[in-house]
Amino acid sequence: QLQACGGGLVQAGGSLRLSCAVSGRPFSPYSIGWFRQAPEKEREFVATISNSGGTTNYGDSVKGRFTISRDNAKNTVYLQMNSLKPEDTAVYYCAAARRPVGGKTRNEYDDWGKGTQVTVSS
Repeated sequence: QLQACGGGLVQAGGSLRLSCAVSGRPFSPYSIGWFRQAPEKEREFVATISNSGGTTNYGDSVKGRFTISRDNAKNTVYLQMNSLKPEDTAVYYCAAARRPVGGKTRNEYDDWGKGTQVTVSS
């Protein structure tokens, strides 16, 4: 089970940190990804981190502003979001892939959590 939390309302230029807690399964074999979906838009890749934490990848729209990290001792992945923009407004989802390094497409992920809403006001 994956549980995302940490969303909320923030002004443009602000920061939020999302968490994705994984339970009910061994955590270390899984790479974890973050995706987001705005109203009437396709679900978009945001970031992914390998099972070891040594490899990360980001969507072009968030590079340089967002940072993904993981704490395997706490079975948790984090998404630090800085310099937020109104276009970052979306429901953010975390997902697990049973492979060392996750990809950028939805079908590479096996399990999904419920999302957390992020709203950035201008």
